[in-house]
Amino acid sequence: MTRLGLAAAAFLAGVFFGLQPAKAEAPWCAVVTIGEDSVIWDCRFRTIEECRPTVLAGNRGFCNPNPYFVATERKRQRKQ
Repeated sequence: MTRLGLAAAAFLAGVFFGLQPAKAEAPWCAVVTIGEDSVIWDCRFRTIEECRPTVLAGNRGFCNPNPYFVATERKRQRKQ
């Protein structure tokens, strides 16, 4: 019974404090190795060309498309 109460309290705390998904800010990530079996995803690059210097500057890693990025469609304005 106590476990059920704790689970319910944790769920309600998450609802009231507004858990939000992580922001996917840019379409490219630098995936950098920081140790054995440990990596950091640095997803702040708009193009692969912006990402490359990060992983080529002595960091062991690679550039990868951001799996959480969703492109928004921009409205085009007509020139009159």
